[in-house]
Amino acid sequence: MNLLIKSATVIDPASTFNKQVTDILIENGTITKIASSISNDDIETYDATGKYVSPGFFDLNCNIGELGLETKEDLETGSAAAAAGGFTGVALMPNTQPPVHSKAEVEYLRNRAKNNLVDIYPLGTISHNREGKDMAEMYDMFKSGALAFTDGTRPVQDAGLMERAMLYVQGFGAQVISYPEDTSIAGKAKVNEGVVSTMLGMKGIPSLAEELMLARDLYLAEYTGASVHFTTISTKRSVELIRDAKAKGLNITCDVAINNLVLTDEALMGFDSQYKVKPPLRTQDDVDALLAGLKDGTIDAIVTQHTPHEIEFKDVEFEVAAYGTIGLQTAFALALKAGLDIDTVAQKMAVAPRAILNVSAASIKEGSAANLVLLDTEGEWEYARAVNQSKSYNSPFMGQNLKGKVLLTCNNNQTIIF
Repeated sequence: MNLLIKSATVIDPASTFNKQVTDILIENGTITKIASSISNDDIETYDATGKYVSPGFFDLNCNIGELGLETKEDLETGSAAAAAGGFTGVALMPNTQPPVHSKAEVEYLRNRAKNNLVDIYPLGTISHNREGKDMAEMYDMFKSGALAFTDGTRPVQDAGLMERAMLYVQGFGAQVISYPEDTSIAGKAKVNEGVVSTMLGMKGIPSLAEELMLARDLYLAEYTGASVHFTTISTKRSVELIRDAKAKGLNITCDVAINNLVLTDEALMGFDSQYKVKPPLRTQDDVDALLAGLKDGTIDAIVTQHTPHEIEFKDVEFEVAAYGTIGLQTAFALALKAGLDIDTVAQKMAVAPRAILNVSAASIKEGSAANLVLLDTEGEWEYARAVNQSKSYNSPFMGQNLKGKVLLTCNNNQTIIF
């Protein structure tokens, strides 16, 4: 598609036009010209006065049901939700049935995603069948396109297995992603341990469950010299541990789920299962520490942790409801709600995630492929079922008015205008 974007402010630290108001000419999927003023009456024009253009967002932690759980979400609906949220790339967690634990699953997903506006990057499992016992066929999966390995929502409890995985992937330049939770401490609790859990009469998950596993894997990363990414950290102490480890020079990165930046465990007072997520919603002190960690560079990226569910998994008693919410379409608006400026949003949701996964950077430069999103920081919209692109509706923000709107998403010579 050919398109002329007029008077947009570029937000891209790698671009010479960063923070400048420019016209951007896109022809056959390539940015052919950027200038203060471009005239072309033969091409569709979009007036972007007062709006921002950023590299397309990239999600490092996204759950889509395919394979095997397509009633929750498939690649078509997941990609539609991603594009509507400004995401042009997503890394898929291997939480499927079967899990992505061999090259067959990786190749299937990559083939299914060909010619898609949204680039799909399947993540492979660390252990076979996500059982935490035997190492999966990581090299074969890497050769087929898996760039990193994780057991997804099942943290690797066996320290020896995690150590071997960290050592093994270094032989072919891949990465391990750690979801830090010690399940022997977390047990069967459903919410954060604290004042709210006591008031609700529910057993809580102490922050120690996350921090102890985080500390273990930081030691393993130091011992092995491996590149390790920690996903969805959620506590004040976790931020401190990451900050100290980076100061020591460890080759580590981390991300935070958008829900943990805008919500606290006080949202659980009504026992609404839409707020049931893992890691659980923490306290305001934790939220403040996470935001500070984003601003000082301790936390590298923001993820949606998009987790779709059928209604029967969420419209039940809190105790038995499934964990997770959908989040692709609301991520930008929630990042602004958390108080982040547009520069931080672009860095944490577009630039850094690609660098972490060693994916080619998207940039607003002449001659580069047009991989971008047009954003309106003042635009208000209602996140209603009529505009929801996901197959599922499990979001605590459904029906709410949000500020921060995605206007246009462009990638792979395809453009969607909303």
